[in-house]
Amino acid sequence: MSHPSTTPPDPITPPAETSRLAHFPVTFYAILMGLFGLTLALHAGVPAFPWLAHASSLVLLIGVAILLVVSGFYIAKAMRYPAMVAEEWHHPVKVAFFPTITISLLLLATAIHSYNPMLAEWVWLAGVVGQGVLTIAVVTGWISHRSFQVGHLTPAWFIPAVGNVIVPILGARLGYIEISWLFFSGCLIFWVVLLTLVMNRLIFHDPIAARLFPTMVILIAPPAVAFLAYVSMTGVVDGFARILLNSGYIFAALVVAQVPRLAKLPFALSWWALSFPLAALSIASFRFSQLDGSRAHQTIGMIVLVVLVLVVLGLIYRTGKAIARNEVCLPE
Repeated sequence: MSHPSTTPPDPITPPAETSRLAHFPVTFYAILMGLFGLTLALHAGVPAFPWLAHASSLVLLIGVAILLVVSGFYIAKAMRYPAMVAEEWHHPVKVAFFPTITISLLLLATAIHSYNPMLAEWVWLAGVVGQGVLTIAVVTGWISHRSFQVGHLTPAWFIPAVGNVIVPILGARLGYIEISWLFFSGCLIFWVVLLTLVMNRLIFHDPIAARLFPTMVILIAPPAVAFLAYVSMTGVVDGFARILLNSGYIFAALVVAQVPRLAKLPFALSWWALSFPLAALSIASFRFSQLDGSRAHQTIGMIVLVVLVLVVLGLIYRTGKAIARNEVCLPE
């Protein structure tokens, strides 16, 4: 006669249905990228529209509060269920979202620099070290892994390596010029390589799964942020800077053509991928306007900013609704 097992449940890998914390995803940090991106976009519009300053400060406070909450949950998950974190790390798609943690720190540092330069520098340094380590770790995993399939490749793969381009935006102002050029160079190398791979995947293979299709908007971010980094380091708007900014506009036009399909898709946390690229394009447009005196780019920056605000408000509503319905932190 067999006896029921008296072995206590494994605290490391719990049954999927019993622990929401175990399934708390690293993709929640994409929300922070969106909120801090909105903070910076509102701040970038202040020279033309001074009333945006108060809105920028408010969004920054909200972003910091959510950063603390999200980090608290994810740290608790890492301590309670480390195997679940390891599972995300070895997932071919989710691993690309780990650098959103350090990118959020870099964006936070940039946002708080005007309030507390010393604190901003320490946060920036932590973000730089973390971003460098995660970039090497993720790319090493890519080139040493032999079971990736074409379907695993999405624009989210830009996040680990191309995210390095955020480093120079504040780094140049802090005086870390060579470090800024180092990360900028790494960004450009991987942008060209990954853009080629992603375009090949989009043109010659099956469409991206509906859950991940919103990551298409990430195509806008690399050239827009690269423009900001380049002008931060050089202080000039030359031909190369214009190529970067206009590349962002071209990708934005391609994304606009996908809006009818996006409107039909169900909500998922991947929808937050819409926010930061729009913020980057708005900031880049405002920055070009300030350096070149272009009223047209100031108008573009404001239009994109309005769209960004509407998108973020919609995402906050949909995310809150999904949480209330227990539709997040579920096994996939």
